Amino acid sequence: MAKFIALLRGINVGGHRKVPMADLRALAEELGLTAVRTYVASGNLVFAAAGRSEDELESALEEAIAGRFGFAVDVIVRSAEHWAGLAAGNPFPDQSAATPNYVMMTIGKRPATDTDADSIRPRAAADEAVERVGEALWFWFGGGSGRSKLAAAPLKDVWTARNWRTVQTIGTMLEGE
Repeated sequence: MAKFIALLRGINVGGHRKVPMADLRALAEELGLTAVRTYVASGNLVFAAAGRSEDELESALEEAIAGRFGFAVDVIVRSAEHWAGLAAGNPFPDQSAATPNYVMMTIGKRPATDTDADSIRPRAAADEAVERVGEALWFWFGGGSGRSKLAAAPLKDVWTARNWRTVQTIGTMLEGE
C-alpha cells in the first residue's frame, strides 16, 4: 500500500470551518483509507491507500468532507515519495535548523512558477526570502510570519503552507509503519 499525506486548507482557524481530527480520521477510514493518522488540528492526514492517484484521493476527500461537515475544503494530496522530494528541496537549511517555525513550504494544486515567486519577492523585508524549488514556494520569515507582508501575499489558485517542523514530522510519519 502506498502512503500519502493530505493537507487540508483553511480549517480550524479562529473557530471557523471546524473539522475535528477524530472525525476526519473516521471519515478517511470510511473511504477505505488505512493506517490513518493526523498531526495537529490544522489538517494533516497521513494514510495508506492502494490503487488510487493523488488526484483521485483529493477529489474523494473533498467530496466526503463537504458532505460530512457542510462546507468545501481544498485538499492537496502527495505521496510519501513526492513529499520526501519536496522536503529535500528546502533552500533554507541553516535557517531551518536554527528556527524551524520560521521556514514555510507552500504547495498548491498546481506547481509553483518563477512568476509566482517573482510576484511575491517585492514584499519581502530585509530578513525574509522567497524561493521556488520545483513545484514548491519556500518562505523564510526572519522575524516570524506574524507581521510579515509575505504571509499575506496573494497567490492565485489553491495553496497551503506548512512550517519546517511540520514538514519534518509529516516526513517521519510517512516513513513509519
